Amino acid sequence: MILARLSSSPRRFATVGLVALLLAGCSVPTASSTPSPSAPPTNPPTAPAYTLGPAPTGCPTSAPAAMTSGTATVTMTTNFGNIVVKVDSSLGPNAAGAFVALARCGYYDNVLFHRVVVKFIIQTGDGQYGRLPSFTPDKMGQGGPSWTIPDDKVTTTYKRGTVAMARTSAANSGSTQFFIVLDDSAQTSLGATTTNNYAIFGSVTSGMDVADRIAAIPLGGETGPNGEPASMPLQPAVITSTTVATP
Repeated sequence: MILARLSSSPRRFATVGLVALLLAGCSVPTASSTPSPSAPPTNPPTAPAYTLGPAPTGCPTSAPAAMTSGTATVTMTTNFGNIVVKVDSSLGPNAAGAFVALARCGYYDNVLFHRVVVKFIIQTGDGQYGRLPSFTPDKMGQGGPSWTIPDDKVTTTYKRGTVAMARTSAANSGSTQFFIVLDDSAQTSLGATTTNNYAIFGSVTSGMDVADRIAAIPLGGETGPNGEPASMPLQPAVITSTTVATP
């Protein structure tokens, strides 16, 4: 699966005006020496915390449910160190739900980082062709399950530490592959108005030094269709295990 550019439409926000009521022919009221107490402020309800539920007995065979509230913490242990991701349902509920479900069932265990673009992104999540010990180098990045998830609207910028869902050029084609942004400059291309963007569902809270070490691995493999440099790490960088917790 590659990062592809599609079009997207920005959200529109409605504005609310204030209406003044003019009352004619009324006498001016006398101020009371003991004013009535004002009503206490009303606070919006707080969204319930995300509940993990029972441990899964297997990985999803259909699109996982969206993560509709709260946050989760996913710790990915790699052979270069730990990367801790805060998953936020408010950023991309469909992508967040898929990522947490896959992390919980062990889908990402022994899956390689198959794509590195220096000062841009590192990408992983191909459990079909990119899993040790039986990975397929010439197909890594093309694999995935039989299901996909609906695209989430992107409501924030891509910056260093952003974690987002990879997808093909087709709409609603994300599933298991994801990437970590290495540099703020990625916003220039990932956030361009000519793309449909890639669903953001979290950020790295610890371990960007690990991502940088993975990004420093020598690269090889085939060049891209438009002459892009080879992007396959020549040294294995692998997720050995994942754990999921709620705050």
